[in-house]
Amino acid sequence: MLGLGRYYAQRVLDPTLRAPRPETAEARDITRHATTRADGSHELTLAVDGLQCGACVWLIESVLAREPEVLEGRVNLTTRRLHLVWRGAAPRANTFVESIEGLGYRLVPFSAEALAASQDKTGRALLRALAVAGFAAGNVMLLSIGVWAGAELATRDLLHWVSALIAMPAIAYAGRPFFRSAWSALRHGRTNMDVPISIGVVLVTGMSLVQTMQGAEDAYFDSACALLFFLLIGRLLDHRARGQARATAEQLLMLRAADVAVVSEEGRVQRRGQESVVPGDRVLVGMGERIGVDGVVERGASLLDASLVTGESLPVPAGHGATVFAGTLNLGEPLTVRATATGGGTLLAECVRLIEAAEARRSRFVVLADRVARRYAPAVHVTALTTFLWWYLVAGVPVTTALLTASAVLIITCPCALALAVPVVQVIATGRLFRSGMLLKSPTALERLADVDTVVFDKTGTLTEPALALERGPGFDEQALKVAASLAVVSRHPLARSLVTAAGPVAMAEGAVEVPGQGVRAGEIRLGSWDFALDGRVKPGHDGGGEDGPELWLARPGVAPVRFGFVETLRADADVAVERLRALGLEVCLLSGDRESSVAVVAQALGIGAWQAEKTPTQKVAAVEALVASGRKVLVVGDGLNDGPSLAAATVSASPTSAADISQTVADMVFQGAKLAPVASVIETARRARSVMRQNLALSIGYNLLMVPLAVAGFVTPWLAAAAMSSSSLVVMLNSFRLRGRAA
Repeated sequence: MLGLGRYYAQRVLDPTLRAPRPETAEARDITRHATTRADGSHELTLAVDGLQCGACVWLIESVLAREPEVLEGRVNLTTRRLHLVWRGAAPRANTFVESIEGLGYRLVPFSAEALAASQDKTGRALLRALAVAGFAAGNVMLLSIGVWAGAELATRDLLHWVSALIAMPAIAYAGRPFFRSAWSALRHGRTNMDVPISIGVVLVTGMSLVQTMQGAEDAYFDSACALLFFLLIGRLLDHRARGQARATAEQLLMLRAADVAVVSEEGRVQRRGQESVVPGDRVLVGMGERIGVDGVVERGASLLDASLVTGESLPVPAGHGATVFAGTLNLGEPLTVRATATGGGTLLAECVRLIEAAEARRSRFVVLADRVARRYAPAVHVTALTTFLWWYLVAGVPVTTALLTASAVLIITCPCALALAVPVVQVIATGRLFRSGMLLKSPTALERLADVDTVVFDKTGTLTEPALALERGPGFDEQALKVAASLAVVSRHPLARSLVTAAGPVAMAEGAVEVPGQGVRAGEIRLGSWDFALDGRVKPGHDGGGEDGPELWLARPGVAPVRFGFVETLRADADVAVERLRALGLEVCLLSGDRESSVAVVAQALGIGAWQAEKTPTQKVAAVEALVASGRKVLVVGDGLNDGPSLAAATVSASPTSAADISQTVADMVFQGAKLAPVASVIETARRARSVMRQNLALSIGYNLLMVPLAVAGFVTPWLAAAAMSSSSLVVMLNSFRLRGRAA
């Protein structure tokens, strides 16, 4: 009716859940969650329950596109979110929601709780179905051996009946993912890939039961069980691969979901959810607490760990009038912040949107599967029907024989090998890489890594070690280091931590107290900045300034001040890794949010000519997108929250295990250890995996070109069709196993 038939040629419903229906009260109340933008339009973000594949996305967006008031209606399959923008009256949201829910989806206002609640049980259901199908296939095959060995009459009939008792309940249970999907498509007058599979399984099972009741020589319960077993392997592998990216939004929301302390005009402090804070509210941020809003400091002075947001390797001071951002960590005394942006208006929320927008563009890597889905089902149905009519009407064979031949066509054209061609390679290569300290999380990471021609590195924590190193030059005072470390143990400051690490185990100095934003003192001994340690005295010959680079000063009565300098150190094999990438024909770039002087030193040390410094997350995304738009296949390697959007915008991305949780979640690959060698190794492995994938696809297509004509000609029984189908899958898997041991 709506002209959306293409959806039903692609859609695969959640096999474990009925089509969800909205609750009336919930639908009527949806408008209160909308926000009005400056231009008068309205905006609403909803979690979509029942979303399964790219076809679902296409259907929802197509329906919304028919509404003239809708300015934007975009669905993110990864996070299962619908972002809706419309003009006109706000209550129009109810109409839009009802039109989507009428398709069988359930929409609720998006929140961290909604995201957790929307996590489906498909993976566990598929695993259970696979176990049942595998058990049945193995046992029925064993019983069939007796029939093939020459069992006759009563013995053969007994074996057939036992096979039926095992196979039929197993087929009914394990086939539910396909039967429900097929029934849903047929109920709407459409077809999909699961329809011919379901028809073939039902026909073969039903005819086998009839033949068993009649005492016939042949039954094909083993064919149906084996067919379901191999189909479920491919579906489970595909489901697990696709599901890895869904943790991205959940990890980001964990930073946003914490309550904040709002200070009233009367001075009372109340803990409230971030979503209830509005611009103008005052928020109290305690020591060790993440700031929940973007704003301006009204009271207090402290140091902030902004590395997750800006990439700055050192804590930054924040005093009265300083601008602060959600997601940064307060390392010192409490701050009172006047909120200027909350909820979806914060820099952190902008990172969320940039990540989601970039991830949504990755669907181009699965369009091949959609094309196959559109063409497969009609072609198979027409071929099977034509086969049945020719054999029954033209050749004049009995209807049971014609049905068996048509069933063989339906079964032998099963795209098992095609479905396994890529997922099996991914699983084998991923497992081998994991054992080498590399975790591939995206289902298409290998394909995209193989195409990479440009590598963009972040600096802090990626090319350099996560922690700063203490300089130990000639005449270094080890005793002074021990004294300084005994004060530093009470501080959370990164330089203090580096000092303690360099000194080794020390006892805390008696009476050591941290002065937030300045240093630590114990009696007359002080450790911190020059101004703090030496009471603001000007250093001779330095005009009040310090030497280049971060530093701490130790001041003791009657002893000359001691300076502890810190430097960023490159990862042990950074230079080797960069040269190895160049040897693979890749261009290497450096893109950082840190200071220009620090970035220049690292770029020069590694011989990287193309570098940019002091870039915000948005500017990083723009730089990466510019490379992609120019035709480059870009690998971004980063470790901070500020790298999250650029990681998502890249063709493919990687992050070290020392990175922020969100960067590891967004990245397609996470590598362990203190070395960068895995970056080059995984690209080499990906190129080999791509070669195997292409071989598997060629084998799958060749199998169909060879076997389908034989099945149509009547040379293939349903049992032989299942065996051929299984064999093609086995050949694909064996070819994929060649990757074992070939990862670098």
